Amino acid sequence: MRYLSLISGFILFLLALGFALKNSDSITLHYFLGYQWQAPLVLVLMLAFSLGTAAGIAATLGLIFKQRREIQKLRLEIKHSANAPSNLGASVQSNP
Repeated sequence: MRYLSLISGFILFLLALGFALKNSDSITLHYFLGYQWQAPLVLVLMLAFSLGTAAGIAATLGLIFKQRREIQKLRLEIKHSANAPSNLGASVQSNP
């Protein structure tokens, strides 16, 4: 399994390298008020991908922290209920 992930990572690296070599042309991005930025196409694409990934991770952090707090609360609840004496026998009535 380790070799499979190593081989797939190497293949993914080769694909990304080929993509970078094929898209090395320079492009111009035009901003407001006449500002411009010239950069290779692959750099702009990778930057946009990285910013999108970072935004997606940042959007899920709130949910992850909320779930962690809830899990911790439930673990404490289970721990306290395991230490508390059980009154189940007193509430069950026996039928003759």
